Amino acid sequence: MNEDTFYIVPEDTHNQLVEQAYAARGFDTEEQKCASRFSAHATRHGIRTHNALKALHLDDLFGSKQGGCTPSASIERIPGRFSASEVWNCNKKLGQAVAYQAIDRCIELADQHGIGQVAVDQAFHYLWGGGYVMEAAKRGYLAYTNCTASVTEVVPFLGSTPTLGTNPHSWGIPTIEALGYPVVIDWATSVIAMGRVQQLKREGKQLPPGSAVDTDGNETTDPHAVHALKPFGAHKGYGLALLNEIMGGLIGGSTPTLRSNHLEDGDKHTTNFYFQVIHPDALSSGAFAFGKSQSENLSSVMKDIFQEGNSDCIIPGQFEAQFAKRSELAGGLLFSEKEIEAFNHLAEECGATPWSLDQFSPESK
Repeated sequence: MNEDTFYIVPEDTHNQLVEQAYAARGFDTEEQKCASRFSAHATRHGIRTHNALKALHLDDLFGSKQGGCTPSASIERIPGRFSASEVWNCNKKLGQAVAYQAIDRCIELADQHGIGQVAVDQAFHYLWGGGYVMEAAKRGYLAYTNCTASVTEVVPFLGSTPTLGTNPHSWGIPTIEALGYPVVIDWATSVIAMGRVQQLKREGKQLPPGSAVDTDGNETTDPHAVHALKPFGAHKGYGLALLNEIMGGLIGGSTPTLRSNHLEDGDKHTTNFYFQVIHPDALSSGAFAFGKSQSENLSSVMKDIFQEGNSDCIIPGQFEAQFAKRSELAGGLLFSEKEIEAFNHLAEECGATPWSLDQFSPESK
């Protein structure tokens, strides 16, 4: 078995199985389609740590089977006094369905007011924030999102007890004219995400040094021995992780260590999201050198950063754009043999037709 070999799964085949898996768990048609749309989007861009396998694994651990996610839940828009800002109570609704609605609403608000934001209370995890801001950036907007995580997996700086989530931040910048793809800055505030640990465990590989600790608080590179993750950049990553918890607290979120516990104790156990979209015109002074347009000026800035000596530097979002082209050339979504085996376990669970490796062509090198 070669984990470097990918097999081409038609997107319709993938989506059908993912939707069947969500239908078997009681999710409605809209939620099923949001889940498959998001999973295909993540896979198409090479985000293997947040594909459908990760999404359904999270649902197993903390979601619909545990009371942390309610299929077919309704979104309640809480009345407020700010025209460009909304707060939603999502009643434990599936995160992907919430996030797609929230980013679209932010765009509508930005078109009206120059900027729009949506704060989300009581939703289930939305997975890869970069996917949502990427879509907004492709439509010409600056976008940002952060969220709290479903479980505390990260130790604070100089700590040994995990009391923080991986708490990601994601920015999307409309640089298609300048680069051919949007800049997407997306990271968990841990050195690596727990999804990456699970992937390395499946593949029999070691973790990067300094990324995790065992039950004794000692650093480990063995994915089977991981008890908690470490924040990236020491106190800097810790500060960014703390920011998500603070914003979640302001929105109405639960205390971090309760989020993986769904006991009926009267407390809250859900995650929070924050979305913001800015229309580029709302930032423009109009005073660009040599009469350049805003877009031309942005192109000049990017060109200046990557001048001679920096031509091999990687731009955030470049990997995702390259993998999307690779997927397009392949004519489908790319999965390893072990991932296809994992999809077959899902098929067994929901009564769907399992996949055969022989039905998919290996990617041409």
